[in-house]
Amino acid sequence: MPHRRVIDGFTVCETLHEGGMAVLYRVERNPDDPPMLMKVPRLREGEDPAAIVSFEMEQMIMPRLSGPHVPRLIAQGGFEAQPYIVMERIEGQALSSRLRDLPLPPEEVASIGAAIADALDALHHQHVVHLDVKPANILFRETGEAVMIDFGLAHHEQLPDLMAEEFRLPYGTTPYMAPGQALGVRNDPRSDLFALGVVLYQLATADLPFGEPQHLKGVKARLWRDPVPPRRRRSSIPPWLQEIILRCLEVSPTKRHPTAAQLAFDLRHPEQVELTERAEKRSRDGYLTVLRRRLRPETFEQRAFTTARQVRSAPIIAVAIDISAVDEGLAAALRDQALRMLGNRPGARIACLNVLKTALLSIDTTLDEQGRNRHVQRLVELQHWARPLGLGESRLTFHVLESADVADAILDYARANRVDHVVLGARAESLSRRLLGSVSGKVAAEAPCSVTVVRQRHTG
Repeated sequence: MPHRRVIDGFTVCETLHEGGMAVLYRVERNPDDPPMLMKVPRLREGEDPAAIVSFEMEQMIMPRLSGPHVPRLIAQGGFEAQPYIVMERIEGQALSSRLRDLPLPPEEVASIGAAIADALDALHHQHVVHLDVKPANILFRETGEAVMIDFGLAHHEQLPDLMAEEFRLPYGTTPYMAPGQALGVRNDPRSDLFALGVVLYQLATADLPFGEPQHLKGVKARLWRDPVPPRRRRSSIPPWLQEIILRCLEVSPTKRHPTAAQLAFDLRHPEQVELTERAEKRSRDGYLTVLRRRLRPETFEQRAFTTARQVRSAPIIAVAIDISAVDEGLAAALRDQALRMLGNRPGARIACLNVLKTALLSIDTTLDEQGRNRHVQRLVELQHWARPLGLGESRLTFHVLESADVADAILDYARANRVDHVVLGARAESLSRRLLGSVSGKVAAEAPCSVTVVRQRHTG
């Protein structure tokens, strides 16, 4: 493309990147425009026809995406003239630029992973499976949000899947490709969680769990051959991080986290991660186990889960319990509501919340009147409240928040942890409630998700 060429009002400046399927250019239009880049597919003789099809997919998908985790679409041109996509240029750092610093500390791995999981959760809620999650396709805004780029291989459950219709071989980046994806399954969002598990493994160990196979046959080996456990490579990796990584890398999607939001939740709350035998594993599976997997490989259903249904079946439900004031009637009503919501959501997770109110100006004591640690005591009481639910540790977590404003603490928690539904009890009528407003009212008005307010029924 000639230097300073103008396409539909966009002045093409220098080349930013030349990839296998497209070229990126810096472009300008008006002086007050934000930084922009133009993506142009490779159309020369002998180019892979998948470059054209993937570009068509990206042109269909990008206008349907919104939010901070994707680049903002500015314009696009069709194949009748010069095909292109113009989008905002993310000024922050690409994750690929951090690969020279590996391995990263576990806390940083978890922080980066949670941000990427947030971005994937946003995509999955918009009916998209990315299918090419890798460091080169992950950018970070200066405000910290992860941004996913390059949707040429993605699947949108409400659009024709041109890649699946026109090509029999799966496309993707082989070190990061999920087993199901290698077998042609393109509509399971948990394939993105597998790829993120590969990224986490790479960040934590400086190695790729399955190497860099050059052919599909090598990719399919991950159906039966497990990776070297991360803690075998780096003994400083904590058990909770190995647990998360190896859960992401499970061959069967049903053994991974149900949703990206639940993966982000675990990465942000390592002290609440349920540790299994994965956490202490120090060697790969033995020969007989591998042979058994080869003879009886995992099967994958192309339509086993669609994106939106999978996300809906595994929400994060936060139940806020006022330990200091709740009576057993309201406690039971909250449990009943939680159980009803769990009934048709087999992958749901319950986060039990309590807010330990702190003074604005004075210094609070950490002990109650009996000399017990107030934070620990609240945790014990939350666990007592939740025991009748009969849930395992993997579906139940406990959180004591400290704040001068109860409603703000609940709202901040819901936003930070991508909570799908908040359940809380209504306080009894009182003068302070009339003068200051209710916690439930503020949460219901400002929460970024659905809210259910439970009131105790009075009889007589």
